[in-house]
Amino acid sequence: MAIVVAGISHQGAALAVREKVAYRPAELVPTLSALRTESGLREGVLLSTCNRTELYAVEGDTDVAPGIWQTLSSRLGEEASAYGYVRRDRDAISHLFHVASGLDSMVLGEAQIHGQVRDAWAACRSESGAVLNRLFQTSLLVAGRVRSETAIGRGAASVSSAALQLARQIFGSLAGRRAMVLGAGEMAELALECLVNEGVRAAIVANRTYERAQALAARHGALAMHYDECWASLHEVDVLLCSTSAPRPVVTLERLQTAVSGRRDRPLCILDIAMPRDVDPAVGALDNVFLYDLDDLRAVVTTNVERRRSELPTAEDLIAREVERYWEWFTGLSAVPVLTHFRGEMEHLREREVATALRHLDHLTPADRAVVEQLSHSLMNKFLHGPTVRLRAAAANGRGLGIVDAVRYLFGLDDSSPAESSSDRDHHHDLT
Repeated sequence: MAIVVAGISHQGAALAVREKVAYRPAELVPTLSALRTESGLREGVLLSTCNRTELYAVEGDTDVAPGIWQTLSSRLGEEASAYGYVRRDRDAISHLFHVASGLDSMVLGEAQIHGQVRDAWAACRSESGAVLNRLFQTSLLVAGRVRSETAIGRGAASVSSAALQLARQIFGSLAGRRAMVLGAGEMAELALECLVNEGVRAAIVANRTYERAQALAARHGALAMHYDECWASLHEVDVLLCSTSAPRPVVTLERLQTAVSGRRDRPLCILDIAMPRDVDPAVGALDNVFLYDLDDLRAVVTTNVERRRSELPTAEDLIAREVERYWEWFTGLSAVPVLTHFRGEMEHLREREVATALRHLDHLTPADRAVVEQLSHSLMNKFLHGPTVRLRAAAANGRGLGIVDAVRYLFGLDDSSPAESSSDRDHHHDLT
């Protein structure tokens, strides 16, 4: 039995490759079910996000990786393994812990992946078992510790979130503030989403194409305005975020002077994330106007990413310890079937010998016969206690496979015994 992960991620595959092997939630379980039938997969969880498609599996005696690559290759239309990776056992465990903690993300320390790992596990629960259930549960706990015990996730790491970080430096919380977004492209939408999540009271979207402003505003509960009429509302907003594709500044000094005159002493934060810039740099000289452009924002992002990198050694140490703890538990599982078989064989011998003895002691009273039964039980449990404890310990410290094989040989426990042939998957579910 081995833990395997095979997949494709942003580390080695371009977006055009990743999008072809991305799976919708409804496809996860059918894909795993097919692999169970065709490739001998015992347990499986399929994690599919915009940056990775990875299949975590527990395999028996058959290597499941070829089946996984065949599945991904059929979707990609070419050999998928050329873009991907396979990791086994400790490396597979460590990989998932890194993924869940955001250490394998495009943006180091991103928080979103934690929920994606949790959702993938939940969606695939019918195809996972004791091994992967414990692995994914542990990965989420490890990710939580990494985030709480290190600063790996602190500070903005995208232009949009950095913009809000600067705005918070002026206003503290943005909850209840008014915001206006100029533009309706991808960056504008990301910024608007961040603003709404921060609790802005009213958000205005203005764009040269009004229909696009309407569509964006509708998706985020904001108010759409025609481009020419939004300037009349500029004096009411606290945060102005600009992300248009205009070839020259649309927020001129004249427009801002008019707006500022109606604001009294209230500060105005202007976040210009457009290229070329949407805001005349002279605006930054006005009283109570705080203007930030892309260079300011990228400096914040770079500083925060570097700060996160400095936390990597602490996070790596924590993950390494948790990998060893999980590995000890996992290798200990190898002793469970042989222990069950071993004790079953001993119990069978005990019953047979006691029955033979009692046939020669038919003068004993029922109470005397019960004493003999109890004595045999007691002796067997005492004889088996030491070997049982030592076998579990040996399995847990990495010597399990050799010890288990020795026990099988010494006590003649062949692989076709009832204990061995019982459904491992059902048995492992009991260990959850």
